[in-house]
Amino acid sequence: MKTMLRSFSFVVLCAAASLVQAADDAKAIIDGYMAAWNAHDANKAGEFLAEDAEYYDVTVGSAQKGRAAARDNVIKVFVTAIPDLKWEMTGAPIVSADGIAFQWVFSGTNTGAWSAETPATGKPVKFEGVSFVRIKDGKIAYQGDYYDALGFNKQLGW
Repeated sequence: MKTMLRSFSFVVLCAAASLVQAADDAKAIIDGYMAAWNAHDANKAGEFLAEDAEYYDVTVGSAQKGRAAARDNVIKVFVTAIPDLKWEMTGAPIVSADGIAFQWVFSGTNTGAWSAETPATGKPVKFEGVSFVRIKDGKIAYQGDYYDALGFNKQLGW
């Protein structure tokens, strides 16, 4: 009986260690991803996304499907429009084996165009939000961003 109990305890301990490692990996993935954003390197940030990643920005209302769409229609747009952007995690994230949720603050100055129809305003922005991220096979499979779009738009003068 003692041998069986020790074996069970060992299995539980190994499983717990595996979950801790996976959670550490999720945090490391997000740290690298945010570092790429902060280096203003959309292509590098895109490398953290799974080929079939889904990027949901609540203010848009529909998800970008696939790495290229998320990189080109979200990351590159922000990096171009706010070339001095700074994206920082605030507080302690909630981390699990296959995901992470965290609060953040995003800041910078809108000196680049958002699109051909939406020129730069030259105004600074600073807004807070939260992201929910699922990790699969070492890549971001899903990212959902939630923030105050009205406040963001007001700062830009829209």
